Amino acid sequence: MIQTTIVGSLPKPRWLAKPEMLWAPWALDGDALAEAKRDAVKLALKEQEAAGIDIVTDGEQARQHFVHGFLEHVEGVDFAKKRRIGIRADRYEADCPTVTAPIRRRRPVHSDDVRLARAFTGKKLKLTIPGPMTIVDTLADDYYKDRRRLALEFAKIINEEARELVALGLDVLQLDEPAFNVYMDDVVGWGIEAVEMAIAGLSCTTAVHICYGYGIKANLDWKQTLGSEWRQYEQTFPALARSRIGQVSLEVAGSRVPVEVLSLLRGKDVLVGVVDVATDAVETPEAVAKTIRAALAHVSADRFYASTNCGMVPLARDVAYAKLRALGAGAAIVRAELGHT
Repeated sequence: MIQTTIVGSLPKPRWLAKPEMLWAPWALDGDALAEAKRDAVKLALKEQEAAGIDIVTDGEQARQHFVHGFLEHVEGVDFAKKRRIGIRADRYEADCPTVTAPIRRRRPVHSDDVRLARAFTGKKLKLTIPGPMTIVDTLADDYYKDRRRLALEFAKIINEEARELVALGLDVLQLDEPAFNVYMDDVVGWGIEAVEMAIAGLSCTTAVHICYGYGIKANLDWKQTLGSEWRQYEQTFPALARSRIGQVSLEVAGSRVPVEVLSLLRGKDVLVGVVDVATDAVETPEAVAKTIRAALAHVSADRFYASTNCGMVPLARDVAYAKLRALGAGAAIVRAELGHT
């Protein structure tokens, strides 16, 4: 009851990559980089355990970026042919690889990551993979030239990958879909269809994460244009509630999301963002507990998971881990109030 988890990423140590930035270059290469990634994963897991996080991740320590870290292993995606394109409806620009041929998985992408994390923790293990719509939105496409068709092709690749990860002991597969808060009509038109194709036949818990993005300037500026109430979730949650997805992860803390929209996800496990990743201010445990209590008016305690709003890779490490400790302690306060420990 009221278990804790995180969306996925954690800051990388400065001996692994340049801190507090997206697409941070690695500080090492070759065998030294491989060893440093292993050490960083072990550290990320132990920090989560110490903070009282129930369902842990590898902190995405072995990936340079949550989307491109997956695409590096997909044939037909050419990283030598990068183009600067607008993503998330031109909210900001990024240098993105180009689809130049039919896509297929060259080899397992995250099998070694799951094996490594599984060896280091006895906790339930979650791994994040970018969702099909978000992948399509973070690519240039010179081959398919049809977003839905390309998304469905990526869904097949994700499903192939996910089946292998479950066999290795993965407990939760989360598909990250920040694009679901941008292209509302497409979410209903084909986005959920692609996610359902990606999770078809999996025996593990499945989740989709939707938020308003990392705490970077482009996202913060965009949020200022969304009005006094952020009601984007209302357009997609009814369709998600009817879907085969097991869990929905969303942003709440420090946002203008009306907490009552959570009631639109009745019947789903809800991963409620009770820690704001867009500020360096560290929540107190009581502040986390207050957000949990407010959300419990709309989500039953047996379906409630306390989480972060989004990934924390752009934050300073000391800030991120302090927020984790507040998350674990805040959830413990509410569990005690409900008579559970």
